[in-house]
Amino acid sequence: MSATEMVPSLVRNADDAERRWFYGGGVHTWLARAADTGGTFLLCEMSMESGKATPLHTHPADETLVVLEGELLVHLDGTDHRVTAGGVALAPAGVPHAFLVGSEGARMLCLHTPGTCEAFYLGASEPIDAATSTGVVDFDRIAASAREHGGIELLGPPPFSSRVDG
Repeated sequence: MSATEMVPSLVRNADDAERRWFYGGGVHTWLARAADTGGTFLLCEMSMESGKATPLHTHPADETLVVLEGELLVHLDGTDHRVTAGGVALAPAGVPHAFLVGSEGARMLCLHTPGTCEAFYLGASEPIDAATSTGVVDFDRIAASAREHGGIELLGPPPFSSRVDG
């Protein structure tokens, strides 16, 4: 996008956003896609169940997590951090990180800047209707999408013990 081109305006309610089952576990509601923002960012709401954990990974974009409900344990800079409702965590591009849902469930906003990771997420998910809230967890599909589309580098298993102390 050149300096003379402008990002189009965007207004989208959650009811009008695309919902997708992410094979890492959870429902993604796509509030803004790369095409909507001139590639400047991606924004989705993620709803996840207790115990959902990501592998240790990096992205070529900054990833900001804003916890709306529940609690996450975020592994960042080699340290585990509790992030509760209203809190935020930023994993800069290239920094290894992971998260674990430590509460009964969690909802968060996930912002990628710039919006370069979209193809990975689309390849690692499938559209669902408003009544669907669960699906198959398939980390082989996650790894295949990472290989095919980039947008994420998987570094290893989740760095969390099986027990999360309060």
